[in-house]
Amino acid sequence: MLSTNTKMYAIELVESGPQLELVKAEHDMPEPGDNELLVAIEYVALNHLDAKLARDGFEQWEYPHILGLDAVGTVVKAAKGVFPAKGSRVVFNVCLSQQGMLREYAVVPNHSVSEIPDSVGSETAVTLPNAGMAALLAIEKLQIQQGDTLAINSAQGAVAHFAIQYAKMRGAQVFAFAQKSHHKRLLSLGADFVFDCEQNNICEQVKREVGNGGFDCVLNTQGGASFLQDLQRLRFCGRIVCLNGFGEIPERLLFEKAPNIGVVSVAGAWLANSLCAQQRLCFMGQQLLNDVASGKVKSPEVSLIDFDVSAVRDVLSRLLTQTCQQRPVIKIPHQAD
Repeated sequence: MLSTNTKMYAIELVESGPQLELVKAEHDMPEPGDNELLVAIEYVALNHLDAKLARDGFEQWEYPHILGLDAVGTVVKAAKGVFPAKGSRVVFNVCLSQQGMLREYAVVPNHSVSEIPDSVGSETAVTLPNAGMAALLAIEKLQIQQGDTLAINSAQGAVAHFAIQYAKMRGAQVFAFAQKSHHKRLLSLGADFVFDCEQNNICEQVKREVGNGGFDCVLNTQGGASFLQDLQRLRFCGRIVCLNGFGEIPERLLFEKAPNIGVVSVAGAWLANSLCAQQRLCFMGQQLLNDVASGKVKSPEVSLIDFDVSAVRDVLSRLLTQTCQQRPVIKIPHQAD
């Protein structure tokens, strides 16, 4: 229900830095333009990316900045003929360079939202966009086929949660690298084998399972030095995709592996100002929702967090140092007038 108030509340990052300085601030109620929706935000899922950028900043941000890239809400205002209509529940991923969703109301482009089926709860839907879309893009770029071997590093994260399941749908054999505490969950998602990434003999473990040839495909989720480690595990002319960038690759390693390298960026749909790419996010969101509704895909477990400065700061701090077994989701209350 649309509030008759002209003000709303948001949780803002005062400036980037390790102190994670947040405040709750009052803002004017936004007004939708043509082909835009006014959405009453109900849930916001926080990612490791939210925490990393809160600490390190982003060159296009203006401060104070509102965090939160994945949101679910109800359309409370839309022009006649604009879809989805007023009253629809929608889920979406927003532009990284603009203000985020840790607020009571927001205006979003109608072409970027996915309408949530009645059978999928809002708390579940909000866990899907960023991680699920990244997984779908990675699986597509890797061109995974029946019988391929796929290695996923840092598989305890949210992207791997979805990537394991979609890779298995394509008939891949999935090998995950993660801390011991995550092994049972990853195996339940369909991973064929899970390596303990904290063991010193991990190279011997890999050779024992897949031989000296290496993996057909690798999904690198961390970037940096881990990308070179994963590249060494790849077979000759294998396929590797990276989510978080990588540095210079030694010429010897390039000639030795002749890899097909891809980069996955959900944010790129917005930063490149590509309408087609943004609409594709909507289509991927709908696929994720339908696959969860049909039982083909398991969604992550959720931990609900209050719309409170201290609670949000605590979550961001945890995301900087550990992988949460449950996805932290901020519940944003709306008081009846």
